[in-house]
Amino acid sequence: MEKELTHFDENGNAVMVDVSEKNITSRTAVARGTICVDQKIMEAVENHRVKKGDVLGVARIAGIMGVKQTSSLIPLCHPLSVTKCSVDFELNRRANEITVFCTVKTDGKTGVEMEALTGVQVALLTIYDMCKAIDKRMVMKDIHLVSKSGGKSGDFSYEG
Repeated sequence: MEKELTHFDENGNAVMVDVSEKNITSRTAVARGTICVDQKIMEAVENHRVKKGDVLGVARIAGIMGVKQTSSLIPLCHPLSVTKCSVDFELNRRANEITVFCTVKTDGKTGVEMEALTGVQVALLTIYDMCKAIDKRMVMKDIHLVSKSGGKSGDFSYEG
């Protein structure tokens, strides 16, 4: 079964998907991404010694703000009424990696995958921005949708 691209009309023009006939359902999406840092950055983040401030606290707020701005950033993305958004972090001291998790919920006619992915990316970019004076060799990687529930296409879980 071949999936059709829904953001193009019969003439190949980009369009916003018409969701007016869809049912309102509870929808959730979780995304994640990782930033690789050096040991100096990891220690500075953990010990709140970054001159720009509380890196994870600021990155959390930035990620939430990114979620709220997704439809302004991504063409053809519907503006949504977000009912929940959380941004959490997991620090792997051995590998010098910070992983960001963003969970977004809504009750609506379209999903929140783009919002969760945007929240992760904005949080990662904020970590980079706040730590780049220490070392600019940070690498963002493995940004992907972990899971989603609700809607016509059903549930999804990343198996990778």
